[in-house]
Amino acid sequence: MAGFSELIKNFDKTRDYVRDFFIYGCKVRSDFDRKSIRTYGDEKRRVESWMGDYMRYDDSVHGRSVSISVDSGHIPENPLYNAYYSKSFTDNDIRLHFLLTDIIQDGQSRTLKELVDSLNTEYEQLFDEQTVRNKLKEYVDEGIIIAEKHGKTLYYSLSRDKADDFVREYTGLDDALKFFSETQHFGIIGNSILKMLGLQNDIFFIKHNYIIHTLEDILIPEILTAINEKRCASFMALSDKRKKEGDDLGTENKVIPMKILVSVQTGRRYLAAYIPSYKRFSAFRLDNMKTVKIGECYENYDALKAKFERNMCHCFGVSFGMRRETGTVTPMKITFYVDEEKEPFIIDRLECEKRCCIIEHTGEHLYTLTADVFDPNEIMHWAKTFIGRIVRIEGGADTVRIRFYEDMRRMNRMYGGDEDESVQ
Repeated sequence: MAGFSELIKNFDKTRDYVRDFFIYGCKVRSDFDRKSIRTYGDEKRRVESWMGDYMRYDDSVHGRSVSISVDSGHIPENPLYNAYYSKSFTDNDIRLHFLLTDIIQDGQSRTLKELVDSLNTEYEQLFDEQTVRNKLKEYVDEGIIIAEKHGKTLYYSLSRDKADDFVREYTGLDDALKFFSETQHFGIIGNSILKMLGLQNDIFFIKHNYIIHTLEDILIPEILTAINEKRCASFMALSDKRKKEGDDLGTENKVIPMKILVSVQTGRRYLAAYIPSYKRFSAFRLDNMKTVKIGECYENYDALKAKFERNMCHCFGVSFGMRRETGTVTPMKITFYVDEEKEPFIIDRLECEKRCCIIEHTGEHLYTLTADVFDPNEIMHWAKTFIGRIVRIEGGADTVRIRFYEDMRRMNRMYGGDEDESVQ
């Protein structure tokens, strides 16, 4: 019988468990129906070993729910980084790693055959050339080893770049590492360098730090590579509906990635991409995406990117609505009541948050926002934060206006108010 291990082989599986059970914290053991209860127990113990004092347990009639409780403004390091340091490796992997670095640490360049011969004669370790070649290629991609071609032969040598030397040479670089170790994008890289140098972040604390996005960082290098090289990409997307139905596979999506978008309201990250099969743009949540695979180059990428930029001028958030590449949109106007003398901060907020819309002073204490967007629902979510100041809504989709006024009537019935009171 296989014993329990804190190391993991499949990060995607652990990522799903951490997100569904410990980040959202709304599921109990009986809700786990993907595999055996023992699998849930193993994953739970792994997360508990990583998170330590950040675990929270709540008992209810449905059972005990386990979640992660963290005040990001009081912790110097994102605890979810520990998930990245738990990847398992084979005995051959770790043996070959140390033997290769020991051979080339003298600074000399060697060919693949010379390295294989050294492993055999000096260390009595028999590795085939393909295994060593694959390991060398991996280290070249990571910058650990430098490959130089002389004629038709590749020579390998250890990179002389060391983080210790850079930190000593450039004043303030250690503080920069501490800052970027806690930023949303690739913070795990900064954290890894700090650990290698024996340093800790003791300066920067981020009040609104969306630590869950650390679990998505594993997807971003492939996405950015596809964007930079103008390639297609494919990934599996797992919707909330499929999760409830116990579907671990999801739907395969073949897209042409354009840009990574970040919501300023929730911090959630999306991949904006073009879907050739539907001939339209769309946005995919990164936390619902599985492993990204890079495909072939797309010939008309530049022309498609120009269309994407034109479409983004009509996106208040990340939604492209139900429209295709381009098309007309129905203008929408929302008029707000603002006392210019007593409430200048409201005007500042409107100007700051209008995004692709236009704000105009249309009368005494009246300011009108004109929007020409694909999805007016996104505007209404924002506009509802000005409840009590909305004078009227014009244009846009009828369903959007009807839903807004019906919501106001429901609130009026729930929280009181006379029947003859006007709803604003």
